Amino acid sequence: MAKRRRGDTEIGDGGGVIKDKSRQAPSRVSRPAQPEDFSSNIFPSPHPRFSASSRVRPSKSLGQNFLINEGVVTKIIEALAPESDETIIEIGPGKGALTAQLLEKAGRVVAVEFDRNLIPLLQATFAARENLKLLAEDALAVDFCNVIQPATQARVVANLPYNIATAVLRRLIAQRSCLCELVLMLQREVVERITAAPGSKERGYLSVFVEAYCDTEKLFDVAPGSFRPVPKVWSSVVRLTPKPALDPELDEELLWQLVSAGFAQKRKTILNNLRSASGKLLEIIKRHGGASIILCRAEIDVQRRAETISLEEWLRLARTME
Repeated sequence: MAKRRRGDTEIGDGGGVIKDKSRQAPSRVSRPAQPEDFSSNIFPSPHPRFSASSRVRPSKSLGQNFLINEGVVTKIIEALAPESDETIIEIGPGKGALTAQLLEKAGRVVAVEFDRNLIPLLQATFAARENLKLLAEDALAVDFCNVIQPATQARVVANLPYNIATAVLRRLIAQRSCLCELVLMLQREVVERITAAPGSKERGYLSVFVEAYCDTEKLFDVAPGSFRPVPKVWSSVVRLTPKPALDPELDEELLWQLVSAGFAQKRKTILNNLRSASGKLLEIIKRHGGASIILCRAEIDVQRRAETISLEEWLRLARTME
């Protein structure tokens, strides 16, 4: 099996690996074994605005687009509404456009920045702020529940690079026990998929996956001109609020195998896609009488397509096979 690179997402309409070639990350990245906390190394800057900031250029390989629109920054802060007694996680602070306002309003900010070229800038810019914990680490490797200690709950705000957005989203959802809200800026197309209702042509594996674990609310769109460099696509800001846990007796691995198989070829019916399943899932389907039998037991028309099936119906289908 080919090695996955940092730019490979793990969620797609079919649940497989999808590679975004437009902003691919480097294939070899050196990562520390543990997150490096640079908070204690923050030093006073002889230049209040850190003149070297002009020399920090966005990395094309990391898919960086720095937010420069102060109006958009204000709208994100208003949507998040940080409180003075809470911890906020910021993923990818970049040059600190959001960080500055977060530090003014939140009790504590844990900023996770992958690009080590930006660390000196952030250190200098926020040298006087004692409520900042700055980590030079990959968001795809961070244990968020650990880095927020002594807090037990935090909210997340992030402007995510397009090439790792769904992978980071999946990691955040996996750690939702300590994350009570996510306010994320993503590619508009991704937000449309996340919020797509049953029957929508945008609905796919990602839609069902996020719906199973979070309530979603699209907040507003962001024009390409709000960033430097200017991306080719629009962005959107979305709010995700984790839901209570799914039924503990539900086989979640089976559920996501089913959903992945169901969306394998979107033009095919759910019956034909399940008949084309492979491996362990195919064995389970055969053991329960075949695809048409399990669909009938779940009261799902065999001629329907996966994008028309609701989360409740997917859950019912999985339970018929336990």
